Amino acid sequence: MVEAAGIDLLNLLAVLTLAWIVGTLAERAGYPALMGELLAGIVFGPALLGVLQPAPELDVLAELGVFLLMIYVGMEVDIHELVQLGPQALMVAFGGFVVPFALGYGLGVAIGASIEQALFVGIAMAATSLATKSRILVDLDILDTRIASVLLGGALLSDVGVMVVFAGVTGFVETGDVSLLGLATLTAEALAYFAIVIVVGDRFLPYLWEHLERRMERHDFVDKTSAFTVALVVSLSFAFFAAAVDLHMIVGGFMAGLFLRQAQLEPDIYEHMYTVIYDLAMGFFAPIFFVTVAFDLSLGVFTENPQLLAAVVVVAFVGKIAGSWLFALPTKLSAREGLVIGFGMNGRGTVEIVIVSIALSSGIIGQELFSVLVFTAIFTTALVPVTVKWGVDWLRRSDDLVFTDAAGTEPEV
Repeated sequence: MVEAAGIDLLNLLAVLTLAWIVGTLAERAGYPALMGELLAGIVFGPALLGVLQPAPELDVLAELGVFLLMIYVGMEVDIHELVQLGPQALMVAFGGFVVPFALGYGLGVAIGASIEQALFVGIAMAATSLATKSRILVDLDILDTRIASVLLGGALLSDVGVMVVFAGVTGFVETGDVSLLGLATLTAEALAYFAIVIVVGDRFLPYLWEHLERRMERHDFVDKTSAFTVALVVSLSFAFFAAAVDLHMIVGGFMAGLFLRQAQLEPDIYEHMYTVIYDLAMGFFAPIFFVTVAFDLSLGVFTENPQLLAAVVVVAFVGKIAGSWLFALPTKLSAREGLVIGFGMNGRGTVEIVIVSIALSSGIIGQELFSVLVFTAIFTTALVPVTVKWGVDWLRRSDDLVFTDAAGTEPEV
């Protein structure tokens, strides 16, 4: 028993160590750490060297990683600012979602996939990566430009749209009911869930946080750690009720994160809660998830079915870039700005990988399609820094890079 436990701990130690080393190297090269963690799982996992091996405890930790990661992603989104975004961000988000989703679904049907599989291909194509965009915009020092504002706003709206559609698709897959009554019931349950969560999160949770702060002021035994505990209880409650209406638990985690951000807490208390969730998700649980996701990758897609890989990559590129660009044209944005924004929207990263890993674990898609979609997420994300930097340089040369004023409203060239 002791020897077996030692082997399990050694495996966990190897996963975390390699995730940290390769993730750090990826960040130094200008890419998100998750790409290094995926690479570590591919190179050192069963696909190649076999140093890292699957284990039940890793699966449990990976599930917690997904859950905490989606709470953190939700905490990065200001739900009230979503309704204040300009028409440019809304149009870009709509085009960057609808066009790739439709092309992805069409591709799934064309290759003979089931309705459920085709829907997940569409969602994967529509996904985008907010973290990747934030990092490259900071690195290029263009956060005060119009394309940065629209790109971040479009990514936020697109991510919310992906999560809503993902919730509906998972509910449809869980029930397996294709009748009009079944679809109507599923839609009503999902809408009711979101409506109740929004009311609870926006109207009642602030009172809970206010009560917690009062207790912290009156009693020494209630400290900052209680804020994290309450946040976790709220998130698990949202996840439980999401599962109760046949939605995936990460939908509950994401929605909880949205309203944890709105918590009317003292800055130091909120910062403590945010830091703990971030450190647990990004420093421990999420790296385990991304490394173990790579355990299910099959490198045979490069030789056994390169046509499928090429088709998915082309659809991913054309759908996201063309959709964002076309729907940006009717706005104040120039054609050049719309194209550069399309380059930025093209990176998928975390959200797509989480979605397709859930589809694989649920038995909806097979290992081959899973591998193709994950490689597509990696490939498109890797090209975002390169294409956006080229696009920004192009805008500068053509005097088409528009800066915003201090208030972030009227643009100036």
